[in-house]
Amino acid sequence: MNSILQLKGRFEQRPNGSTPGLPKLPKGKTVTSDHLKELAQQILTILRYWQTNTDIGGALVSVHYKQIVAKSNRLKAVLAEGSKPPTDSIKGAKFIWEKDESGKTTQKHVFTHFVKLETLEKSVNLLNNVASIIDIEYDGTLTSEKCERIADKSEYYNDEMVSRSAFLKTVVDGYYVERFDVDRADEEITQDSIITIYETGVETKKLLAKFGINIVDDRIIDGTTLRLTPDEAKLLYNNASYLVAMSLTDFSEINRDDILDDINGFGDNVTLIPEPSTEPVIGVIDTQFNDKVYFKNWVEYTNMLDENIPLSEDDYKHGTAVSYIIVDGPQGNPNLEDGCGRFRVRHFGVATHNGFSSFAVLRLIRDIVAKNRDIKVWNLSLGSKLEIKPNFISPEAAELDRIQSEYDVIFVVAGTNTPDGMDGRDMKIGSPADSLNSLVVNSVDFRGKSATYTRSGPVLSFFNKPDLSYYGGDGKKAEDKIVVCRDNMGAAYVSGTSFAAPWVSRKLAYLIHIMGMSRELAKALLIDSAAKWDRKDDISHRIGYGVLPKNISDIVHSPDEEIRFLMMGTSEEYETYTYNLPVPIVNNAHPFYAKATLVYFPQCNRNQGVDYTSTEMDIHFGRLVINKKNKATIKPIDNSKQAEDGLVTLYEEDARKMYRKWDNVKHISEEIKDRAVPRKAYDSGLWGLSIKTKERTTTRTKEPLQFGVVVTLKEMNGVNRIDDFIKLCMARGWLVSRLDVQNQIDVYSKAEEEITFD
Repeated sequence: MNSILQLKGRFEQRPNGSTPGLPKLPKGKTVTSDHLKELAQQILTILRYWQTNTDIGGALVSVHYKQIVAKSNRLKAVLAEGSKPPTDSIKGAKFIWEKDESGKTTQKHVFTHFVKLETLEKSVNLLNNVASIIDIEYDGTLTSEKCERIADKSEYYNDEMVSRSAFLKTVVDGYYVERFDVDRADEEITQDSIITIYETGVETKKLLAKFGINIVDDRIIDGTTLRLTPDEAKLLYNNASYLVAMSLTDFSEINRDDILDDINGFGDNVTLIPEPSTEPVIGVIDTQFNDKVYFKNWVEYTNMLDENIPLSEDDYKHGTAVSYIIVDGPQGNPNLEDGCGRFRVRHFGVATHNGFSSFAVLRLIRDIVAKNRDIKVWNLSLGSKLEIKPNFISPEAAELDRIQSEYDVIFVVAGTNTPDGMDGRDMKIGSPADSLNSLVVNSVDFRGKSATYTRSGPVLSFFNKPDLSYYGGDGKKAEDKIVVCRDNMGAAYVSGTSFAAPWVSRKLAYLIHIMGMSRELAKALLIDSAAKWDRKDDISHRIGYGVLPKNISDIVHSPDEEIRFLMMGTSEEYETYTYNLPVPIVNNAHPFYAKATLVYFPQCNRNQGVDYTSTEMDIHFGRLVINKKNKATIKPIDNSKQAEDGLVTLYEEDARKMYRKWDNVKHISEEIKDRAVPRKAYDSGLWGLSIKTKERTTTRTKEPLQFGVVVTLKEMNGVNRIDDFIKLCMARGWLVSRLDVQNQIDVYSKAEEEITFD
């Protein structure tokens, strides 16, 4: 087995030197004056509505596009306010699915803007003026060829009303926009709900008071997310349904896990475990903890519920079982011995077995993490029975993502189970398993097959969730289940995603605390280890990228024929890159298959709906090519065409499907074929890694963002070339270190020793 290597060296940074030219219509497409006049009439109707309904001090306008559109193809002139681009006024985004005349279903973008009334007036005039020009100069239809001549050769009559730039921007706006509307929510609310309203020019409490809804600050999160009773929700829907961006039921029932009790087992035999020492601490947010169990000294427990809430025996079982796996899981499950040792737990009881208020837990989690900054890994095995929504992230998941973006922590979240009698293949995962920054874990049986109770992703119809799977038991027999200790009465045999997640928390904490990795590298390494070479990119939204190996040794080592190395970097400019990776050459070729995993923790904005992640990192990894002009480019292993120089037509929908655009986890891999053909070595013999960073909005200040990359090279003929690789890297100025497990354990032990001064 080879040790994993860590490469430390210089990443170059460069800003985006390209400047976009004037917009043009896609090849072969046209825009008619009639369509622009129709759009103008729609905005005029919307203007008249908001002139009558003045409660929000402006106008909410929903822009329905013909398809999924890239950031570069969204409104540029229509709805612009002064020098600000129209994208700055976006307050929400969603997908809809509509059938065309042929019966084909198309997925489309809808963006909701909040603008001033005078902006609508200007937009009506702009659209009508451009339509008039098309009528007069182009017989009512502007083709892509004529549009290109206007952009490139200024073939355009001198009209004082509309500049050439504004004309072209409006034409392209008109091509991509299907219609303008005022969208309204129409859900029936029967329970306490968490409702998010669009940001407007009016403070939330004052705005709600206009409709007879008076709430206190404790029922508002982030200014626009509210907890409302059914009567309050009905008032809002009846009077201002246009304000509702998203809503869901507040009360989350905890999934029932399949449990088989056994009277024999652990009892209160404290001799089963030594006293805790300096082991790493994992945070657990769950139901309550039973302090009568044999491993009680390993768990620091705090009940976060009001002391007046009565607790029953059942309120302690789930949380205690989760903490048991983290502390001493291999004791009762020798078949799942992972080599990670034991962990201490700081356990926070936030729920009872009957369920919990999502809103209350939202307020608790941030406070818990903020007061326990020494904890890097948090296990959250609570989940909702309800399915996630297709057009927005749950408030619980959004809060987890926000916390992970702000603090140097990572959550491991259970992928949720199906309620009794339901098939997981037909049911989406429940919150907070839609958290994108978290490591979301589904369950498989001991044969590695997806468990019958697991539910499916993706999130927002696009993001890959769950991330990976682990053994959580499945079946009616005791030997098919996970053994846990829930009380001092004996062992219990359980199954569920709740009991797969803590095994992954153990591995993640081992990588971060013992091996000294950042959370970005630790998450990337686990996903890369789960994603086997034979995946062929057939990601299952029930299993994720794959099933994680049982033993930590198989994660921190690689087979003799593989070279696996880790790289950390910080994106400060548009491109962060190195063209200095020396992959061994044999007979003028590189005899390696390659794969790479990129992970970063972006800021997220729930109010942006389906445009949830604020930052895109685009990975290019492969051989370095130097052209005749002495310019270096990367030939990516996945043949990615994103952000390439020159005219490359790549539609947004294709970029998302093929290259995971806007996903915060990127995994690219070459396919292993029956006949191995070494890759030609170009003149330099070097490989390159490039990370291109883009922001959703122009108003967001770009801040340095850390990323982790795991690269694996598999020798086609089974030869161990790691020593050659190390020598080549050192010759190129890289600092190369082998991640030696025993050495890292010794370093951790020394660092945790208490020093007594005389």
